[in-house]
Amino acid sequence: MRAISYTKSGGPDVLELTDRPVPEPGPGEVRVKVAFSGVNPTDWKSRAGTDPAFPDGQIPNQDGSGTVEAVGEGVDPVLVGERVWIWEAAYQRPWGTAAEHTVVPARQVVLLGPDPSFELGAALGIPFLTAHRCLTVAESLPDRIGPGSLTGHAVLVQGGAGAVGNAAIQLARWADATVIATVSSPQKAQLAAAAGATHVIDYKQQDVVAEVRKIVPHGVDAIVEVAAAQNAAVDAQVIGLHGAVAIYAATGDQGITIPIRSQMAPNARWQFVLVYAEPERAKAIGVEDVNAAVLDGAVRVGGEAGLPLHVYPLAETAVAHQAVEEGAVGKVLIDVTA
Repeated sequence: MRAISYTKSGGPDVLELTDRPVPEPGPGEVRVKVAFSGVNPTDWKSRAGTDPAFPDGQIPNQDGSGTVEAVGEGVDPVLVGERVWIWEAAYQRPWGTAAEHTVVPARQVVLLGPDPSFELGAALGIPFLTAHRCLTVAESLPDRIGPGSLTGHAVLVQGGAGAVGNAAIQLARWADATVIATVSSPQKAQLAAAAGATHVIDYKQQDVVAEVRKIVPHGVDAIVEVAAAQNAAVDAQVIGLHGAVAIYAATGDQGITIPIRSQMAPNARWQFVLVYAEPERAKAIGVEDVNAAVLDGAVRVGGEAGLPLHVYPLAETAVAHQAVEEGAVGKVLIDVTA
């Protein structure tokens, strides 16, 4: 089979197209014929940061979609032939989704059903599970997301045109929250609005604190934060009672300064979010809720959903990684079948 792999850390040029035997699923595993592989910032950061721990190298990319074609011991064979989406394939495992076939624990494939596209399935994983965690860590919010679960609550999505920002908007609107998104340009404002944001603020042209307070004078319940080092002062002024600032990204090892006294009054929480290390129960709930949103028709991809797709063939995985590293707006996918 064709597979992308790397044996040492470095830039996108360390990714090589290789020929490997089709893997056999072990106990508790399934083998998936991959249709699309999703590329996330953690994929290129892992590739650039450390050498693979596996002697045959690492196949990158955590997210994907495809069809189950074989199961290992202890897995119900009824799964064979099912369309699925894959999450966290390559975390502490050599088999990512940038290959024609991959093997993963059975719990890390989720039934996609007959209608959602494989492109949508490959776009779920890390962005949507991250967004779910960001939307459920505040004490003022429930730990499950579903229709009506966020009625009467307000969410601020800092960076509403990004992949996680888009996911947060879609999930929060499905749950009936008031969603305020910040963006840096009119073009990105259109994407956030297409995703479903109730209000969109251009932070380069408008005073975010003033605009948020006009919409929700008491402050927001959750902030989905992509750039805490730049936005901490704003976040501290708009967080509401028992709200949480959920920080899921950073450039390098930046620091933040939090005004202690003003955050004590609302009992605010500043929460760091990394899907791979989040509590297992929270992760399991996230998978269930995200899949419920998909099956409910509440999740979309493409420009009309505020998430333009950038699709590359498997042989151009290095180019796809570079696009994500350079901040491509939308979702980068690899068409493994091309």
